[in-house]
Amino acid sequence: MKSFSFRLLVAALVVTLGAALAHSQTSDTQAPPPHAYKHGFGPAGHMIAFYSKVLGITDAQKAQMKTVLQNEHATMKPLMQQAHQLEQQLRQYEEGTFDQAKVQALVSQQAQTLVQLKVEEARIHSELYQLLTPDQQAQLKQFEANRAARMQQRTQGNAAPSEEQ
Repeated sequence: MKSFSFRLLVAALVVTLGAALAHSQTSDTQAPPPHAYKHGFGPAGHMIAFYSKVLGITDAQKAQMKTVLQNEHATMKPLMQQAHQLEQQLRQYEEGTFDQAKVQALVSQQAQTLVQLKVEEARIHSELYQLLTPDQQAQLKQFEANRAARMQQRTQGNAAPSEEQ
């Protein structure tokens, strides 16, 4: 059961990452329009827009964050592509002849790629966090605590009816 749960989690993460990769595929030669980051679009825009809306970051902080995210794109892109390729290879075994050994090897590679992605993501988030003022860091912690509490309430709310049945 634990192995199945792990496989399901890995598959869900890969599908999410694959969707993000497919959504973020752009030509490296084409620069985003100058207003793209200002309005929250582009590879760095969503996170910067979030920090701007929730924390009220300054224009200087936005510029620093944009630079960090653009610099890290070179690290993240190959990992996202690898995760996407592994997902495509796995799909072959879903739609064709199933080979447990090969699928297990692919899932193992996929897990290693996801670990690398999560490590890079944590490092990037840490770099962005360091650009925030102490007040903004406190606001972010409070926002995340409130979000975690809402998620826990939803989880408990969904679990309660199934326990009664």
